Amino acid sequence: MDKIDQLDSTYEQFIKNLNDLCPDGVIEVDLELLNKMGILADDLDAPSNSPLTRFFHVVESKEKITLFNEQFTIWVVPDSIDEEPITLVLVAHSSETNPKLELAFTTSGIYNSSRLVLRVLENFLAEIQENEEVINKLQEQDQNEQDQKEQDQT
Repeated sequence: MDKIDQLDSTYEQFIKNLNDLCPDGVIEVDLELLNKMGILADDLDAPSNSPLTRFFHVVESKEKITLFNEQFTIWVVPDSIDEEPITLVLVAHSSETNPKLELAFTTSGIYNSSRLVLRVLENFLAEIQENEEVINKLQEQDQNEQDQKEQDQT
C-alpha cells in the first residue's frame, strides 16, 4: 500500500469514528475562538508570522485536500449542510506507525474563508507543536532522573 492509499484509509477510519476520536466534539470556529487565538487582531491579508512555514505534500481529490509531511497530516474537506458551505479540517500528528488524530474543526458562514481556515490551522499546529515539545522535555527529564537513580544505586 502506498503512502496516499494509507492516508486515505486512515482518513476513512477517522471519519467513521470521529465521535469516538474527538470525545469533546469537533471545534466550531466562531468569534470567541478567533479572539482567544488572537486572530481577530491579525490582518488576514498580511503574510503570516508563523514559524510553522513548512513544506507539505498536497494531494487533491473530489472529496478532500490532503496535506502531509513528516510531522502532520491534514485533511481539508469542503462540504455543505442545508446548502450552507462548511469546511471540516482534521489534524493528525504523524508517527512511525499511523497518524494520531489530534483535533477536528469546522468553519461555516462568515468564518468559512480559505485565509481564515489557514490562520486557524497554523494556530492549532503551533499549539500541537508546543505541547509535543513540553511532553518531550518532560520525558527527557524523567529519563534523566531514572538514569541518575540507576547510577546512584551502583
